[in-house]
Amino acid sequence: MGPLDEDEDTTRSSLVRAEEPEFFALKIMRESMVASDRLARMIDQTNLRPEATEDQIVRLCREAREFDFAAVVVNAAYVELASTQVAGSQVNVAAVVGFPLGATLASVKRFETSEVLKRGAREVDMVLNLGALKSGKREFVQAEIQSLAELTHEQDGLLKVILETCLLTEDEKKLACELSVKAGADFVKTSTGFLGGGATVDDVRLMRRIVGPNIGVKASGGIRTASDAKAMIEVGRIASARAVE
Repeated sequence: MGPLDEDEDTTRSSLVRAEEPEFFALKIMRESMVASDRLARMIDQTNLRPEATEDQIVRLCREAREFDFAAVVVNAAYVELASTQVAGSQVNVAAVVGFPLGATLASVKRFETSEVLKRGAREVDMVLNLGALKSGKREFVQAEIQSLAELTHEQDGLLKVILETCLLTEDEKKLACELSVKAGADFVKTSTGFLGGGATVDDVRLMRRIVGPNIGVKASGGIRTASDAKAMIEVGRIASARAVE
């Protein structure tokens, strides 16, 4: 799969796991101006809670298959389970790496990426090393992203870089996007959802402007209403992410 083609739609949203997320998904589909089948392929159904149980992950995958979402996003420990649950469908398994702080060693992130890919992940959502970015270590940040991008692309996967926009200045957001593009990432993503901040229309607009049309933008965290989701889609103007060939 590798980097996205120029004509590929490249904005994706990540649902905050609610008590009844399937009803939220239906609400968005009913109220959005986007066709429901196209909208479904913009959504990553997500459960990254530390107390998530096997039964909850099975349910997550069942919902994703039912609505034909782009991916399920899970912690590394549940990648194998999720892979068995979505087998035979178009739903990808995405795993988070360096989550949620991004402050682990680059070598650890690479090992973690290798392991989740072996266990069936086809998308990797890595957390940027925020301290390194803020310290001005541009070469380090780019090299870390590039290392994971190359490893993921070897397995025909996609790499998303989580910026944690709520902790960055506007200039830092721009720099993070620029380095992600140079490093060969497939997506930039707003947030982990763990630090209180989430996706905003302004941030998604800024990220899209910096990365251009060929890199995906994933709005993540705090998207709880149909109007929120619609606003993110309208900003991107290009609404679905390529999850499978």
